[in-house]
Amino acid sequence: MEPLKHECGIALVRLLKPLSYYQEKYGTWMYGLNKLYLLMEKQHNRGQEGAGFAAVKQHAAPGEEYLYRQRAEGSNAIAEIFSDTHRLFADYTPEQISDAVFAQEHIPFAGECYMGHLRYSTTGKSGLSFVHPMIRRSNWRARTLAICGNFNLTNVDAIFDAITSKGQHPRVISDMHILLEQIGHRLDREVERVYTMGRLEHNLRGMDITHYIEEKMDLAQVLRKAAPLWDGGFVMCGLTGSGEMYAVRDAHGIRPAFYYADDEIAVIASERPVIQTVMNVTHEAVQELMPGQSLLINQRGEIRMEQILAPDNLKACSFERIYFSRGSDVDIYKERKKLGYLLAPKILQAIDNDLDHSVFSFVPNTAEVAYYGMVEGLNDHLNREKLEAIKEKNGTCTPEELSDIINRKVRVEKVAIKDIKLRTFIAEGNSRNDLAAHVYDVTYGSIEYGKDNLVIIDDSIVRGTTIKQSILKILDRIGPKLIVIVSSSPQIRYPDCYGIDMSRMKEFIAFRAAIALHEERGTNYIIEQQYREALGLRKVSRNNFVPNVVKAIYKPFSPEEISEKIVELVKPQQLKAEVKIVFQSIEGLHDAIPNHPGDWYFTGNFPTSGGAHLVNEAFINYVENDWHKE
Repeated sequence: MEPLKHECGIALVRLLKPLSYYQEKYGTWMYGLNKLYLLMEKQHNRGQEGAGFAAVKQHAAPGEEYLYRQRAEGSNAIAEIFSDTHRLFADYTPEQISDAVFAQEHIPFAGECYMGHLRYSTTGKSGLSFVHPMIRRSNWRARTLAICGNFNLTNVDAIFDAITSKGQHPRVISDMHILLEQIGHRLDREVERVYTMGRLEHNLRGMDITHYIEEKMDLAQVLRKAAPLWDGGFVMCGLTGSGEMYAVRDAHGIRPAFYYADDEIAVIASERPVIQTVMNVTHEAVQELMPGQSLLINQRGEIRMEQILAPDNLKACSFERIYFSRGSDVDIYKERKKLGYLLAPKILQAIDNDLDHSVFSFVPNTAEVAYYGMVEGLNDHLNREKLEAIKEKNGTCTPEELSDIINRKVRVEKVAIKDIKLRTFIAEGNSRNDLAAHVYDVTYGSIEYGKDNLVIIDDSIVRGTTIKQSILKILDRIGPKLIVIVSSSPQIRYPDCYGIDMSRMKEFIAFRAAIALHEERGTNYIIEQQYREALGLRKVSRNNFVPNVVKAIYKPFSPEEISEKIVELVKPQQLKAEVKIVFQSIEGLHDAIPNHPGDWYFTGNFPTSGGAHLVNEAFINYVENDWHKE
């Protein structure tokens, strides 16, 4: 129900044959460009703020352009950058366009190497200059670097200090610009190493030493020097002007990356089903990039895997599976169904086991798969009730009685429908809130007025604003006796720190509920106590682990107490129906998603040292800017 934005996405394409091969086999040398477009479009949910891509011509002669880039802002950025690229092709005749050799020599973006990015800002900074890929240009192809990534680093300040201590002057103070300079510096050193070897050991000069550098440089060495400084979750990607490519994943496997390769093409993307669909291959054909691992493709198109960082405790993000990634992945689909299935006992408790007078539905569409699992769990329970009822009759059931037992069903309806997108041109509070109440429409007559319970499942509840301003108000119009809002995820209590910008503590409805309970019970001293502890921990380096002080804010209260307080905070005053909220348990989360134990959103157990530092800082900001001013 909350308009949570997705994290960034990446898409890389490397053609392994000459462009003429694809012209002959597929009727166009644009085969790689078209695949890149599909990989990006299939991940459009990750590009809500912008998109960009870069292309390299490996066979450009000295003095000719070899690196091209397109970038755009906004939700239509993918279509815009590819439309702009194809408009460039209008300057050429159909004969020239269909000539792969001509295209390779003269037409922009007719290359072998492509790297795309879908942007969601985690820093709050906006503008075209912050849209990936970022480029560090040089007169030498081997030193020219384009990078992009799906990441959020917790120690950008430390990286900045590391590069400025060597005398560098980053042009822009942002995480990606700083990384560009850091990796670029290591790339320069690697080029110098190979250059020295070529001059001293092989006495090479001119183009010979240029070719030698491009053939012998090792991006794995570049990454081994740069990556140990990065704290956080990341998939970092790069492309040099000479056609070297890489993708590297963090040591905990926090952020996802997948790849596929055959004898024609190699592709990398943030999501497995995207590759399956675009390349028309099986689930088994797509491999996952392992924690700390890098996939590298050299100038000759040779693919190799290198362990850049020692793999640490696996903490692959569980929220990625609940919400961020496409539900068409076979494993994610099963996981989301199980999340819903495991909630059935809690739901039955909330409705006092009254299935006959309860209607079940879902909102929004991202919760649909969990809904199917929920219904399956309820049906299993109902079937057990039917069996018990038949056993109790001990063979004495009349046909009518047996029919009544067998025909009992879980009542499912399409109750809530997203009708319009709220426009922000109305700024005045009351008018805006009134408009928000109409974002969803309801199906009148889908429940029995004043008699039925209404159960609505969602994938997550973050802020509670949509529930309060829209969902509950509109559902109340059809007259349910009880509204049960169900979250397939546990209570989201902590900022992400590794992807999504959820840094303001007051935006979490679970946190606001905990604060309200402290106020209610006269334990405000705990808030002040944890604030002072957080201030004291500021002096500790972000390279060292510190306690997550916010855990103590939640500790005095059970999950049920927090859920009850959330109900009080989100329930509109005039609402006629009773309201309950049911959350997934931490145990249920781990049961449903065993291979992705990154649960810091819910538990506060951050896998890297910088995570707790950022949470503590968010808590300090809350106390100073909100708590002390109330």
